[in-house]
Amino acid sequence: MANTASARKRARQSEQQRQHNTSLRSELRTAVKNVRKAIEAGDKSAAQGVYINAVSTIDSIADKNIIHKNKAARHKSRLSAAIKSMA
Repeated sequence: MANTASARKRARQSEQQRQHNTSLRSELRTAVKNVRKAIEAGDKSAAQGVYINAVSTIDSIADKNIIHKNKAARHKSRLSAAIKSMA
């Protein structure tokens, strides 16, 4: 447990930031999952529309250093490849 006032404040701030980061990470997972669902449904145009929104979310979260930029690029690349491989 934190002993000084500054350490207590730092602990409070860290907890708030952790919850905020968790929320953003969850938003990322939801965006990726929505694209996957559209791909499985077989509707290429709908998948592309959802993909555009997902890319925006992924980039925004990578810019905030919630995930590494290479991880963001990997997500986008794999989703894009999955959409392109649709008939």
